[in-house]
Amino acid sequence: MATKDTSPREWSRPSAFYNDWVKYGVYLVITAFVLWSFYNMRISPDRMLQGADQAAGLLTSMFPPEWTPRKRDLLIEGMVESIAMSVIATVIGVAISLPVAFMAAENLAPKPVYAVGRGLITVSRAFHELIVAIIVVKAVGFGALAGVIALSYKTVGFFSKLLAEEIEDIDTGQMEAVEATGANRYQTMLFGVVPQVLPRIVGLSIYRWDINIRHSTVVGIVGAGGIGATLLNSFDKYDYDFSLSIIIAIVAVVLVGEVVSAYVRRRIQ
Repeated sequence: MATKDTSPREWSRPSAFYNDWVKYGVYLVITAFVLWSFYNMRISPDRMLQGADQAAGLLTSMFPPEWTPRKRDLLIEGMVESIAMSVIATVIGVAISLPVAFMAAENLAPKPVYAVGRGLITVSRAFHELIVAIIVVKAVGFGALAGVIALSYKTVGFFSKLLAEEIEDIDTGQMEAVEATGANRYQTMLFGVVPQVLPRIVGLSIYRWDINIRHSTVVGIVGAGGIGATLLNSFDKYDYDFSLSIIIAIVAVVLVGEVVSAYVRRRIQ
């Protein structure tokens, strides 16, 4: 009669590598790539010291920040435009993202529709806001319209991807219960899917609005409206004390947006 092997086994940590040779080979390649990246950037100690001296001079010229009435009006005008851009872009982007997200949910959409939805998300995520803003500025000209289009475009890729993943994780039993009542496809989506993902929709909308506030200050640098254009003009004119005022205002608005976003997300969870 065979006896059961009761000898203790040695525990080993799970690893993604086949053996030690592969593991250390991967580590060696990563280390070599990092060292090559440093070498290729040609970062020298002399250049870092020179940059530190110039940065010190820039910071010195920024203080104290300028709050004269004329500059304050320019700051408020640019900041209000940035906030308006972020709100409009979020509303438009979310409205477009909702059908795209349902198209990109593998458990709901047929394969051809799913492929189209994922393709739209991929295209939207492929380009940075600044790249999109540059293209749109060339197409529609300078101003807030270009910023709204660029931010709306990026909202679709972000919002649709996260919402589609949420839809794929829903409880299918609720859908089946709604279908059992004789509901059609539209009614099944409305009463069997939307209630499950509604808190996520609200949370993502607030989160994306928070992101759009920050990004609206960036796209203005390339002429897409908002406070970014005012900031760029102040640097071009060597008006560094006013630049610091704008930076402080941007940080304050982003902090307020972060607090509001965190509060709303906590309330809906």
